[in-house]
Amino acid sequence: MIPQEKSAAVCRALQEAFGVSDFDDIRQLTGGLGANPVFRIVVRGSAYLLRINLRAGDVARHYACMRAAAEAGLAPRVWHTNVEDRISIMDFVDASPFPMTEAAVRIPAVLRSLHALPPFARVPDHFNTSCMFLLNKGPALDGFLQKFRSANLLPDGGNEELFARYAEVAEVYANSEADMVSSHNDLFKPDNMLFDGQRLWLVDWETAFLNDRYADLAAVANQLVANDEEERAYLQEYFGAPADEYQRAKFFLMQQIAHLFYTMGFLFLGSAGQPIDWSQPVPEFRDYQRRIWAREVNLSDKPTKIVYGKVHWEQLFRNVRLDRYQESLRIVSGR
Repeated sequence: MIPQEKSAAVCRALQEAFGVSDFDDIRQLTGGLGANPVFRIVVRGSAYLLRINLRAGDVARHYACMRAAAEAGLAPRVWHTNVEDRISIMDFVDASPFPMTEAAVRIPAVLRSLHALPPFARVPDHFNTSCMFLLNKGPALDGFLQKFRSANLLPDGGNEELFARYAEVAEVYANSEADMVSSHNDLFKPDNMLFDGQRLWLVDWETAFLNDRYADLAAVANQLVANDEEERAYLQEYFGAPADEYQRAKFFLMQQIAHLFYTMGFLFLGSAGQPIDWSQPVPEFRDYQRRIWAREVNLSDKPTKIVYGKVHWEQLFRNVRLDRYQESLRIVSGR
């Protein structure tokens, strides 16, 4: 239930939002990776989402991005935010099944609208929680890479392979101001994309900030896009025209950066520094993403984190052996 130290703040929030000091009903929501308590509350017969931010972070930026998205019709209506109390209240979305084929059309259109919003605030490079963290050189990145290398979590020869591919991509993929847009940055999990049967809503804006457009695009596509035909349709829906070879090359390389990021991040989180058993078969990437989309897989426990990291590693290993990988490096380096 509501933490005791936050009960007075919740009463203030209800009073400011609805002119009442209590709710008709409350139910705590579980699941996902979040560490912040989230509740479905009912006030005067209507359902709302109450979120209490206990985790350290810039809630002023979080709330500003969320309000901007809500005003653009991309996020549920925001009824209350309080930076000091770290509490927000918004409309509750009753989610309906969201077929992957429909999602692959609707989501890039929503991303196009999101990325066209007035620029969100920037964050320091070491606070970038998306896969772009791997391209932001500095002590935070150096420390993370060293910890991962030292943990030796990949199978024999894996460290050398991973860091060789990482060096290739990092060398050619340059940040472009033209591609720095208002971004969500936490769309690798379907929980943050809710379909109510009519409209798609993006939720959980805690990690929203100005970022490379291809980070959001790759995070979603790695879940939904299975072949070249689907990729062309996905990118055309986003750009409003067929993607050119440079756009397709940047997109493909960002997908590999995402695979690198989630391989390292989830293997490290799941293993807690302990050796990983690679003797068991690794699930096929597309099938595992389908199971995640269907909410059959919960990434909150450590063994599942390890499997998720393995799945990304195997997909990276396959992709960098495609002719398209070398061709994408050539095209992007030429710019």
